[in-house]
Amino acid sequence: MSLTTEKLVTYLKETLHLDDVDAQTELFSSGMLDSVAMMNVIGFVEETARFEVHPADVTLENFDTVERIVQLAESQKA
Repeated sequence: MSLTTEKLVTYLKETLHLDDVDAQTELFSSGMLDSVAMMNVIGFVEETARFEVHPADVTLENFDTVERIVQLAESQKA
């Protein structure tokens, strides 16, 4: 299974109960997600995109928006 913007937005809305989220929403820097919620997002990304997220990859550049998260997952494809 691959990670898509739609899948991640659906996860954020249904599992983490974030109402107003889209591909450009700042998740962490806006305070919308805390560190515990971010760990849940990372777990979902790893399971869905089937790659291991390394601690060095968990940055605002890679994880602050849905779009950036999906781009990171895409870059991990062989």
